[in-house]
Amino acid sequence: MKIGLSKHAPGLCAIYGPLLNLDKSLDAIFLSWAHQFKALEYSFPQFLAVKHLDRLQYFTSFPHLATFAVTLDRDEDELTRFSHEHKVLENGSLELPKIQPSTHVITPAVCYHAYVEFEGQQFDQPKIITTRGICCRCEDHYVSLERQWTFSMREIICIGTPEEVHNFLNNAKEKVDRFINKLGLNVKWEVATDPFFNPKNNPKYIFQKLEPVKKELVFDNRLAIASTNDHINYFGEAFNLTRNGETLSSGCIAFGMERWLSAIVNTFGEDPNSWPSFNISNA
Repeated sequence: MKIGLSKHAPGLCAIYGPLLNLDKSLDAIFLSWAHQFKALEYSFPQFLAVKHLDRLQYFTSFPHLATFAVTLDRDEDELTRFSHEHKVLENGSLELPKIQPSTHVITPAVCYHAYVEFEGQQFDQPKIITTRGICCRCEDHYVSLERQWTFSMREIICIGTPEEVHNFLNNAKEKVDRFINKLGLNVKWEVATDPFFNPKNNPKYIFQKLEPVKKELVFDNRLAIASTNDHINYFGEAFNLTRNGETLSSGCIAFGMERWLSAIVNTFGEDPNSWPSFNISNA
């Protein structure tokens, strides 16, 4: 496409040219907000240990989304046989021989890394960081830019007391609202829940319905392009994050970068000259 989008496979796209420039401009805005919070920027690995995700009951709540990192068994005879006899089928699939037990999952959400990074630490003031990474979620269908197997996520994460986290989330939401009002996108905040497996039988889903802790910024009544998430003390307990012996809360604001691109293209058209320009100084 002339805007800079190419499809490699279902759920896997490349962006370049105008779309990539738009992505960089948007991310510069989001990163500037992180800097206003004095957030330290991190770059995390693309894999997360299964032992850390299991601690969060991820494989109970989201088994349908997980993409595992697997490697072949290191037996030399097996590797020789595979190198000579492997066959890619017409549908593009490849049957694997014996594989090693999987120890890692491809990152489903970049904020998880923060809690692994700070496990067991005590904080005497709010800890705010930002990171951007490639996330991977296996979906039942894919739409370019809007629902992808791999996608980019920018997050700003706060670890602190419940009041500190609430203030952070409110301030972050206000920044988004001011930006959206200037931009003119057709969006609104809606109370939401995470995409749980078998949700009606999952106590976490029921809790989120009873105690709204997630809000999504929904474009055109159909596409969530950002979210605020109040984790209460869930990650604090799981990773022993404390202050003066008390378990801390956490929260984050997340931006789905490709979805923002889709929202802007759908609003302003495929001519890059019609897209809005961004100024960090007044965002």
